Amino acid sequence: MSAKNIDKILPLLKKEYPRAKIALDFSNPLEILVATVLSAQCTDERVNMVTKSIFKKYRKAQDYARANLKTFEQEIRSTGFYRNKAKNIISAAKKIVNDFNNKLPDSMDKLLQLPGVARKTANIVLFNGFGKVEGIAVDTHVRRLSQRLGFTKNQDPNKIEQDLMKLLDKKEWGKFSYLLIDHGRKICEAKKPKCLECILQKLCPSRKDFYA
Repeated sequence: MSAKNIDKILPLLKKEYPRAKIALDFSNPLEILVATVLSAQCTDERVNMVTKSIFKKYRKAQDYARANLKTFEQEIRSTGFYRNKAKNIISAAKKIVNDFNNKLPDSMDKLLQLPGVARKTANIVLFNGFGKVEGIAVDTHVRRLSQRLGFTKNQDPNKIEQDLMKLLDKKEWGKFSYLLIDHGRKICEAKKPKCLECILQKLCPSRKDFYA
């Protein structure tokens, strides 16, 4: 895939999804970190239902660091994989308190030191929580559409991110994920993409594969 082709696709996505943004509710960087960890293998709607109550109870890193593990597990149980998520959130909070002076770090290398935080989560926190761009968040939608649109042949999220970063101007990195996510949810679904309704059908190399 050439940069020229992505330059044709990007304006179409921007026009179709002018309000593309993260669907998770949050009011500060720590909250977007917690919400993003909870969102793994879970819908944004469910996460927002859960965080509505826990964000009132846990307001600072110290609050999560002092949380009772079993209690917290039950509070986030409905998001799935709750034991691992609870352990990571509490462990991350303890590291923020002990190693980062109670303040969530705002750089990629330091965020990656937190338990349960990989590049996708770090990119989401940096862009939405701090207005910083160091990469492109690659979730399941971004991975699927990037492959179908011919932006990458890789399977590994980190390699897909590197491929996308080479194709796009840095100013586009932050929002690009949400354009693909919105298109993935509305049109380019995993099992049954709606190719006949797709604004990108003339530019998509996978289009013919999905016609019935």
